Amino acid sequence: MPLQSSDKHRIGRSGWLRAAVLGADDGILSTASLVLGVASAQATHTAILVAGMAGLVAGSMSMAAGEYVSVHSQADTEKAELNRERQHLRNDDDGEHRELAAIYAKRGLDPNLASQVAAQLMSHNALDAHARDELGITETLKARPLQAALASGLSFFAGAALPLLVVALAPTEMLIVLVAATSLILLTLLGGLAAYAGGANIVRGAFALVFGGCLRWALPLASAKSSARCSGLADN
Repeated sequence: MPLQSSDKHRIGRSGWLRAAVLGADDGILSTASLVLGVASAQATHTAILVAGMAGLVAGSMSMAAGEYVSVHSQADTEKAELNRERQHLRNDDDGEHRELAAIYAKRGLDPNLASQVAAQLMSHNALDAHARDELGITETLKARPLQAALASGLSFFAGAALPLLVVALAPTEMLIVLVAATSLILLTLLGGLAAYAGGANIVRGAFALVFGGCLRWALPLASAKSSARCSGLADN
């Protein structure tokens, strides 16, 4: 029986995993920041919940649309590069062979062997060989706009829904503490889970998201408190 490698690489997850982590992270942080800022301005419980709901819907749509446009631009660039390479192969096959052989020689192959490898790969699929080794475009890592948009939009919705659930259930006087604490726990879990899924260091992944979350909360809280103070002075 042929031996099968148990070494399963996770680089194929990078496209959707990046979009999903970005969406969930932004969902948690944006919604938590929004409700914490509104709560710090001494708004009513209903107003806080409505603001959070509006942020959830708008954020989900914005994340999905933004991710689609961004990744679609990358896909368009890849397509244009492949068309350009296809034209080069039609017009100068020998020159493209030398170019590919030079790439392999630079990576450590003997020049004669590099030339043979380039010739054999080009005889099999010239465009695929140049896309992979000259342009860095592979089937595993190529841009997938729809996949990225769905991963980002749905993960934002899921991430934003969790702080809102806390807002809905928490008493008004404990809302700020509970939302902040719950969001930090969620960021820790998300960072660790994302790092695990990508094969990275779990502690570093968790710390990165929590640290970023703390920085993003500082501004809206300070801004809301400053606005409330100015409003109180104006009323007086």
